[in-house]
Amino acid sequence: MESKQAEINIGMIGHVDHGKTTLTKALSGVWTDKHSEELRRGITIRLGYADAVFRKCPECNEYTTQKICPKCGGETEILRKVSFVDAPGHETLMATMLTGASLVDGAVLVIAANEPCPQPQTKEHLMGLDIIGVKNIVIAQNKIELVSKERVIENYKEIKDFVRGTVAENAPIIPISAQHSINIDALIEAIEKNIPTPKRDEKVNPIIFIARSFDVNRPGITPDKLVGGVIGGSLKQGVIRVGDEIEIRPGRAKKEQNKIVYKDLDSEIVSLNTLGIDLKEAKPGGLIGIGTKLDPSLTKADALAGSVAGKPGTLPPLVHELRLDIHLLERVVGSEKELNVEPIKRKEMLMLNVGTGKTIGIVKNPGEHCELSLKLPVCATKDDRVAISRRIGARWRLIGYGVIE
Repeated sequence: MESKQAEINIGMIGHVDHGKTTLTKALSGVWTDKHSEELRRGITIRLGYADAVFRKCPECNEYTTQKICPKCGGETEILRKVSFVDAPGHETLMATMLTGASLVDGAVLVIAANEPCPQPQTKEHLMGLDIIGVKNIVIAQNKIELVSKERVIENYKEIKDFVRGTVAENAPIIPISAQHSINIDALIEAIEKNIPTPKRDEKVNPIIFIARSFDVNRPGITPDKLVGGVIGGSLKQGVIRVGDEIEIRPGRAKKEQNKIVYKDLDSEIVSLNTLGIDLKEAKPGGLIGIGTKLDPSLTKADALAGSVAGKPGTLPPLVHELRLDIHLLERVVGSEKELNVEPIKRKEMLMLNVGTGKTIGIVKNPGEHCELSLKLPVCATKDDRVAISRRIGARWRLIGYGVIE
């Protein structure tokens, strides 16, 4: 199982500094903050990925990630391999969190017991899950080692009040210490019982949401050793194999007759990899790195992040305008002050998140069925959900969602 692909993506979400990355490490052994700026500032900036194999002891029913049961010393049995998507909690990185939410099948909402609940991004992230349509949630009440028993109970009541009436109303709340790996077995058990692996139809056309893209060639490499660009993301449906032809949309922007036009990119899959494991074929679950024959200049610095890839001729259309069935929230999510959501206005600029793509929409016709002109086109289909954020002060704040008509 360690050498195979994960079968499900589980988001690790919550307010900044509530312990998401530490909990991911406690479950997987991997510290997902790897970039220099993340290490310097001590926060997650990009989406991080880490796989873990969940196991259970047949003798004492202990849940663990260890081959040998830490409780009785017996050999454990494999349940499944999962992939955690560690999303940033900082308020300026909400768009990255929504990208992560679009890739997951369930989520662990991390709430620190040493702060009042809810914090601004706790509310924003939970609402983001609701908007994207993620319904299977487990709540990890973290940092219980920092407070008294009475405060843990008080914080538990705060969490229950907070989630009442939300998608997480019936989610189990597991008190843990990620720093000291306390009660991690109970958290694994809750994930196993509440976040099942979705049923997959392998016969449908594959759709890949691209979250990252790279040039893996080192400076100074000789031309004969150059390799093609790499795209990274998650397979939402279907199966892809080494040797398959793929199409990427929107692809590359080109200037023609003083206008910016987008050209689809076509290539061949030359390799598949999931966190260091080479694959011949990939199914939904985990981060998939796809080696291609593309010019690496097209993929460097996440240039294709937000695009969609799939079998040529099967991708959703590229749209420059959207008509949305609008669902606004009563209150602005994420701001410390309780602000009412004002109606959408003509010519207003809104940030829209569609899958892993984000764009600015300029309102042409406001109302329940709102029409927007897009600054950057997106690959989208009817009934897709679009997260809508408004500029309030210096930040984009989540105000609702729309369904593409």
